[in-house]
Amino acid sequence: MTDLSDLPPVRSGRGVPAWPGVPLLVALALWAYAMRHTDVSRLDDYGLVSALHPAFWAGLAVLTTGFWFTVRDPRRPAAWSAAYVLGLLVMERATQAVLYPTPLYAWGWKHEAVIDHLLTAGGLQTADQVGDMAVYDQWPGFFAAQAALQRLLGVDSVAMYMAWWPLVSSLMLLLPLLLIYRTFTEDRRLIWTAVWLFYVANWVGQDYFSPQSVAYALHVGVLAVVLRRFGRSAVRRGRPRQAVWTVVLTVLIVTIVISHQLTPGMLVVCLLALCLSRRYRDWVPVVTTVVIFLAWCLTAALPFLSAAMPDMIRSIGDVGANVETGYGATPTGTGAIATSWAARLLSGSVLLLAAVGVLRQRVLRHRAWPLLLVAAAPLPMFAASSYGSEMIFRVLLFMLPGAAFFAAAALLPKVRTLAADAAAQQAGNRQAGNRQAGNRQSGGSSKARRWGIGTWVPLAALLGGTLAFVPAYSGKDRINYFPPQEVALVRQLFDQAPDGSLVVAANRNYPDAYASYWSVDHYWFLDDARSHVDKIVRHPAATLADDMAGVERPGRAYFLLTQGQLANSEMNGQLDKAQLDRIRKSVAASPRFRLVAENSAGWLYVLKRSGGAER
Repeated sequence: MTDLSDLPPVRSGRGVPAWPGVPLLVALALWAYAMRHTDVSRLDDYGLVSALHPAFWAGLAVLTTGFWFTVRDPRRPAAWSAAYVLGLLVMERATQAVLYPTPLYAWGWKHEAVIDHLLTAGGLQTADQVGDMAVYDQWPGFFAAQAALQRLLGVDSVAMYMAWWPLVSSLMLLLPLLLIYRTFTEDRRLIWTAVWLFYVANWVGQDYFSPQSVAYALHVGVLAVVLRRFGRSAVRRGRPRQAVWTVVLTVLIVTIVISHQLTPGMLVVCLLALCLSRRYRDWVPVVTTVVIFLAWCLTAALPFLSAAMPDMIRSIGDVGANVETGYGATPTGTGAIATSWAARLLSGSVLLLAAVGVLRQRVLRHRAWPLLLVAAAPLPMFAASSYGSEMIFRVLLFMLPGAAFFAAAALLPKVRTLAADAAAQQAGNRQAGNRQAGNRQSGGSSKARRWGIGTWVPLAALLGGTLAFVPAYSGKDRINYFPPQEVALVRQLFDQAPDGSLVVAANRNYPDAYASYWSVDHYWFLDDARSHVDKIVRHPAATLADDMAGVERPGRAYFLLTQGQLANSEMNGQLDKAQLDRIRKSVAASPRFRLVAENSAGWLYVLKRSGGAER
């Protein structure tokens, strides 16, 4: 790498005026003002986008502009760029935690139930004991760690802090990202712009309270260790140290393997891709990962894999399942469609910028070739499995570290070799007199060029991506947010439901949907065959009563319909509001059901017992 030069180095920050802090403080002040004047009690189909006070958008624009003019100025120390990135994380990852009084995402609430079960049961259980939920007991790393943390903190539930998990998990990624990017350049403009673009393009939503969030951070950490400590130059400099880094690598890989099903596979393909580069043709990382992964799959995870393997084999090559449309898989309504397109355009723009950076930065393309391999490695996973129609999002997520680096390179000046610099300097010496004369005649023309298209076009691209993150990330908050009234209604249900009860709901999009899953059964009728859903729509009360009639004493059969279920059904193309209202009114009018509780967020009914008095 001695034949390459980075962009101009950063000079000492001493004596540099503190003006870079002004836009940052203004942006955070606007954000704080917006938080105090944003009402989330009535979200529409645009989610948080239409609810946010205009001061939020102004603050985000000021933050992005301040970051760009700070990061591109070589006089500014890297600490200013870091401060702006932290400001970005606060504005984009902490906003929901500040505004919403309850945690987001039904899946986050599901993971809380798994932790509660682990603490209640005192150990792992099998499918014979907890059915399909045993899959979480076969990858218990995240849940066991959270159960220990809950006990250590002395809180009643992880719900006390899981709303802040997106900010925490995003901060976990910062150090490994910096280590990866510093492996290929020392120019802090490229490094921090790449970090900014990574966070802006990471709208997929896997930063919530989930095993994926931790496994992904560890995945990026493994790549950082491999890229910095397992290249040829690193091995030559200190072979005895490789044993230490192999131990570190093994600990990280074991934690990933016992926590999440997909991430180890992504890690394997990324490490295999690195082996295509002569700089990283070290088989220790990839062999270590494969051995640990297979050992876990053939022991603890074997029960789940044995049952799921036929479906997994059939899905190989079914690329179309990644873009499945139809009943329950098509965004419906102007808001849902707009936010879906915002996400697509954001990802497409970053990938397009990455392609431009690869083509434009010839020197950087050579220097960061391993990072380009890592970015391309997840693509074959499209053909491996649809992963419940989510593989396309996971592939985008795992491509991001490399894609963001080259996208940042597209926004910055070209990197040149030392030979090219020497030639340019020699040619410049011959033309020095002409340039000086031209400068005297043109006055501030060089300054005008410095602040010309090379400044404003990249700023516009950066600003557009940063603003687009908001609808892509939080445009579906009408689905993901559960108001306190909905939480209270669901908890009232599980507080009174005896063991052996059945809870029937339209779908699983409500808080605590998996509460007491080890003692209470659940049935979400929109997951059933379309023919049966149509039967429920035609004869709601009679069909649901028949479906719920098999519950044995002392269990009870409950019908729950909440705001979150309505939003999910409408915006994902299942049943519309009129159809769900018809179902609810039919149940309310039926003599076979009794209203137990209701509030502004939903209704709870119980099926009356046959052949006896109803209390």
